[in-house]
Amino acid sequence: MNGPARSAVHLDLDAAWHEIRHGLPTIDATKWGPSLRFSTSPRTIEEFYREISPQLAKFILYGSGDFHHLTGLWLRSMREPVTLVSFDNHPDWDVRPPRWCCGGWINRALELPHVRQATIWGCGNFECWWPHQFFGNRKAERAGTLVVHPWADDRPPRARRRRGAILRENWREQFERFARSLSGSNIYVTIDLDCLAPDFAWTNWENGRFDFEDVHWGLAILRQHARIVAGDMCGAYSAPSYARRKQRFASEMDHPKFNFPSIDAIRAINRRAFEALWPALTQ
Repeated sequence: MNGPARSAVHLDLDAAWHEIRHGLPTIDATKWGPSLRFSTSPRTIEEFYREISPQLAKFILYGSGDFHHLTGLWLRSMREPVTLVSFDNHPDWDVRPPRWCCGGWINRALELPHVRQATIWGCGNFECWWPHQFFGNRKAERAGTLVVHPWADDRPPRARRRRGAILRENWREQFERFARSLSGSNIYVTIDLDCLAPDFAWTNWENGRFDFEDVHWGLAILRQHARIVAGDMCGAYSAPSYARRKQRFASEMDHPKFNFPSIDAIRAINRRAFEALWPALTQ
């Protein structure tokens, strides 16, 4: 990747990790947070990337899952063919506008010539199932360049035959088979904390079903068969702040409504998530 030799950096967009001791060099990008959150314009994304890219590192810790579309930027800096592996409760594969939005960033990743395939593990929300999957990138899924693995434990038997569907009882078997297929490959891993079950992280979105040990195991299996050359982690809760009315309206319509605990309780849980997953990602 471009930039300094350091291997990891904290990009502070929204103070999501500000009070968690992480010992990482920190880039203060809070001036960009409101304009990038949830969605942004192509012009703004390019201006942001020009300013930030020289300071980036192989592994990036950044804010709320509302900024997950920035992974589409981090992948630009890769110089070798790479497989994208995402641990996420959402497929982020929506083909509708806006172009740069946290709900459609997988499509930006697939536009990069060096991204061979994107695979998403642990989707638990409604977007992977009919009729909501109508808005997903089914073309890429049919072509095999995008593979989603949604939880199907609470689905009828017919739905469990959906391509990529996983169950608690068999997901590790499927994941290990996938990892073996990557033998010798370069991998970029992105972790959105909303892939974790509610007791393991507070996020701005619905929670998934993984626990710390699940993701830790998945990273270890990937390393047995391939090379994790870069990656990122996002998804910690932060209070929303927006630059534009339309952006705020769309975001508030799309987000689930939660009764959040105190900020101290949120930070305590997310500190545990950081301590459990960040070292496993960056080792």
